[in-house]
Amino acid sequence: MTEFSGMAVEEVAVGSNLRVVPQQARGRDKVARLLAAADRVMAAEGVEAITTVRIAAESGVSVGSLYRYLPNRDAIIESLARHYLTLLEQRMDEVGLELAGTSGDVVGLSIDAFADFYRDHPGFRALWFSRHLTEETREQDRAHKLAMAHRIRGLLVERGIGRHDESTLRFAQTIQLTADALIQEAFRMDPRGDAVLLAHLKTMVRSYLLEMAAESSDH
Repeated sequence: MTEFSGMAVEEVAVGSNLRVVPQQARGRDKVARLLAAADRVMAAEGVEAITTVRIAAESGVSVGSLYRYLPNRDAIIESLARHYLTLLEQRMDEVGLELAGTSGDVVGLSIDAFADFYRDHPGFRALWFSRHLTEETREQDRAHKLAMAHRIRGLLVERGIGRHDESTLRFAQTIQLTADALIQEAFRMDPRGDAVLLAHLKTMVRSYLLEMAAESSDH
């Protein structure tokens, strides 16, 4: 089931639109199979191909069982979005641990890590590049972006850039929003990520961090 394990289902269930949160392993397995099938269909054919009947058939789960957990098409999309945003935040935490104490190219390594995420998750690309994001999904994304900015601020403070204050959070939000938009555009241009645009992004963020570091040293 790869990513769509029982643990992933539990993460999706938090604040999600699951009609019933499965308590037993068999129920969690059904939801995991449904999400895995939806992800496969979305990656291959786009969000437009997702219907409750199609996902039930692809997963081998009855339509009745699907409706027990996922009441409609929007609930499927929102559950997948929550899953992917959780994975991105987990990847950010992993990057922080990987970069702890390193004096290497922090910006390059960080951007490469998230570019790899886009390469490795075609379902995520299909979802985020579509016109079918629900308002609930957009709200999830807004909360996710703020959570990522807080994580970036933590990394900056660890490196002696800024403080745990609103000003540094604004710097972090600028980095997060810029990187998010340009990485998305790089993968809209090329399924493997446009190398030139990603390189320019790294240059931009490095320059911005130099400005931030200089401003921090003046205080």
